[in-house]
Amino acid sequence: MIPKSIGASSSESGVAEMRRLIARHKTWDWLFGLLGTLALLFATLVFAALFGQMLINGTPQLSWEFFTSFPSRRAASAGILSAWVGTILVMLVTAVVAVPLGIGAGIYLEEYARKNLLTDIIEINVTNLAGVPSIIYGLLALGLFVYQFGLGQSIAAAGLTLALLILPVVIVATREAIRTIPQNIREGAYACGSSKWQVVSHHIIPYSLPGIMTGVIIGLARAIGETAPIITIGALTFIAFLPPSPFSNPEQLISFEWLLAPFTVMPIQMFNWISRPEEAFQANAAAAGLVLLLMTLSMNALAIWIRYHFRKKIKW
Repeated sequence: MIPKSIGASSSESGVAEMRRLIARHKTWDWLFGLLGTLALLFATLVFAALFGQMLINGTPQLSWEFFTSFPSRRAASAGILSAWVGTILVMLVTAVVAVPLGIGAGIYLEEYARKNLLTDIIEINVTNLAGVPSIIYGLLALGLFVYQFGLGQSIAAAGLTLALLILPVVIVATREAIRTIPQNIREGAYACGSSKWQVVSHHIIPYSLPGIMTGVIIGLARAIGETAPIITIGALTFIAFLPPSPFSNPEQLISFEWLLAPFTVMPIQMFNWISRPEEAFQANAAAAGLVLLLMTLSMNALAIWIRYHFRKKIKW
């Protein structure tokens, strides 16, 4: 038999060891939380400093004339009319092409495609394409859209280029959002006699829409600020005219001549101004940066509203 004193001693030593282990883990948890807080504060302070400087330099330049004037060699009369119009048109083409294709490809790979070697290769390549530098997409678009398809230095070429750039991001985000849906939702729908398409359209897409919209936001926010692929396909740094209006041709309900028009975008205009030594152009670049930031936040707000609107209709 083991003496009671020995058993009590070993029990007390085990409890003490457990307390030391818990205290050590709590110390590491506290240190990790402290490092995370410091990293967050540092990133917030850097962003606040950059945004504050841009706000101070750019706010005095914001006026109605700044939005309705074309770029000029004189900083006092220079505006961003052609730049913000070109940005909206390019992003419109990008969203129309990339969002349906990306969501459709993600749904197919996750719900319809058979799990085999070919599917695995496609999944690996899609994931790798999400990290490819944007200049590679610009070189691809230069040879494919500009020269092979003959689109030239047009809005269509720029929109398709940025669509290729964000397509892997949308596909990956769509698949990750679909994977978060519990399997019992699918099984319950199949048990009620639903077809594959009914399960996808009535359950998979509505439930995964918040995650999908997050991926779309990330992709479009990346596309609106890209400069390298747009420069590669030949975007103009100075343009003093607007693309043709979609309603300019009375014989057609909607004209698509604007797709083949030359263009410039906000990042190109900012790059042009920031490369000049005059301080007035630097202030114009800061003002253009504020406008670009507001455009990005507006897209995010629209996506959040869409996500909230569809989330209210979901019945778990």
